[in-house]
Amino acid sequence: MSVLRPQGQLPELNTATVLLVGTEDALLQQLADSMLKEDCASMLKVHLAQSLPLPSNVNRPRIDLIVFVVNLHSKYSLQNVAESLRHVDATFFLGKVCFLATGAGRDSHCSIHRNTVLKLAQTYRSPLLFCDLEVEGLRATMAQRLVRMLQICAGHVPGVSALNLLSLMRCSENPFQEDL
Repeated sequence: MSVLRPQGQLPELNTATVLLVGTEDALLQQLADSMLKEDCASMLKVHLAQSLPLPSNVNRPRIDLIVFVVNLHSKYSLQNVAESLRHVDATFFLGKVCFLATGAGRDSHCSIHRNTVLKLAQTYRSPLLFCDLEVEGLRATMAQRLVRMLQICAGHVPGVSALNLLSLMRCSENPFQEDL
């Protein structure tokens, strides 16, 4: 079992790589397809994984952004993400990790409360995004947002770093508990 490190591989020229981690294969694939349809000056690479750690014998590119996808209708999804987080190096949490909660549109079917995912994101000081990935229009908008975040995390946007992005995405109305 290896820990995933942000600088574990050399970067490729004009390439940005995102790793989508989650248990919902079909939704991840649809999100990946939507991301690849977006206009981008960089070459996008999208990798999917159900969980971490990734196999150590595979030659993979440097990962610029990790998106942990939590389905609010599945407790297994949250458990899987929580277990996968143990295999991520702490330096990834300096702006190169975000959480995406899906399924929030149907509150009556949720088996995970939104606050549970919010606390997880706050614990790792990472942004939390909500999107119902089953709705094509919302998925396309989220793909566009993730591609922009990926470009920043890969260093392809002059003057903005992943750490800048992290501080900009903090919600001023809901600061982290430790900041109070």
